[in-house]
Amino acid sequence: MRILFIARYRDPSMVRKLNHMAQMEGITLRAVFPATWKDDLLHIEQRTASWEHLHAVMVPMIGPPSDPHRAFYRSLTFGTRAFRPDIIHAEEEPDSLAALQIATVRNWLAPRAKLLLHTWQNLARPLTAPVRWVQQQTLRAADAIFCANEEAIALLHRVGYTRPTPLIPAVGVDTDMFLPRAAPLPPPFTIGYVGRLVPEKGIDLLLDALARLRDGGSIVHLHLLGSGPLESTLRAQTAQLRLENQVRFTAALPLAEIASQMATLHTLVLPSHATPVWKEQLGRVLLEAMAVGVPVIGAHSGAIPEVIGEAGLLFAENDVVALAACIQRLLDSPALCADLSTRGLQRVRDHYSQRVLAARTLAFYHEIAP
Repeated sequence: MRILFIARYRDPSMVRKLNHMAQMEGITLRAVFPATWKDDLLHIEQRTASWEHLHAVMVPMIGPPSDPHRAFYRSLTFGTRAFRPDIIHAEEEPDSLAALQIATVRNWLAPRAKLLLHTWQNLARPLTAPVRWVQQQTLRAADAIFCANEEAIALLHRVGYTRPTPLIPAVGVDTDMFLPRAAPLPPPFTIGYVGRLVPEKGIDLLLDALARLRDGGSIVHLHLLGSGPLESTLRAQTAQLRLENQVRFTAALPLAEIASQMATLHTLVLPSHATPVWKEQLGRVLLEAMAVGVPVIGAHSGAIPEVIGEAGLLFAENDVVALAACIQRLLDSPALCADLSTRGLQRVRDHYSQRVLAARTLAFYHEIAP
């Protein structure tokens, strides 16, 4: 089976899934990635490379690669005619210019190949007439659409898509990088947040919960690891609540360093809340924490509950009292911490490791292959 795989991958952790897939017997895989990636946190240049089982071609993009909808690839063919794929798998949103570009290439140059797309979108946002037209063309062309969460499946059904919508996230957790820590941690009890410092992530709620715990007699520490436009506001809130001795800010780090920082946390919290145009689509940081053995706490928002399952604690969105109560439960019960750690490790291994996602993706290929 010959697979042309197109995705905006930019770090070894993301490519790990393809390495697992390419090693399977009977699979020939050609990958296409952006030649350049630049966003607020990362700027890299990638070069075409070959490994034992995988050949990756780097293609420049027109428009910022970090823009999921308006950027597209500077290629007319993606090498399709010479490669002769059985499947073209593009991890692109159905309402994106890149998906329309790839669907057009498939129709012209490889009409017998199955076209698979991917969506993270779990919120019905109003679309302009041109974007609706793009979406209509790509939905008509796609033989299946991989979905990152249950709400994404429901949205596709709502717009009339009737072909397969497997629940297989594009990217899980790299369990070769995020390894279980060796032993329980000593005090002080340290809460972690890892991610963008933006309003929708609810970090202000986490600071308020910390102050509430302190006023109730429980002193815990907080490590905020990330960068973003809200940093100065969060620092001011920290000072206003007199939490300077309990809160530490660290700028965004490479993924391998994040893995080591995860191992220093007693719990990781993702307090996101929905906005009119966004809600949490997966919460990859939760998976990374669980892979290290860190108990997790998440808001009942977006895809967070389905990711955590029974392997963590949930609180109502924007409810500071409930969030503080979840943290206090972990403070009071080392046994609960140990149980959630075990559950989290097992959940990642069973459902969200890159190896598992590779196997599930390949199984679907065999179901749909011509």
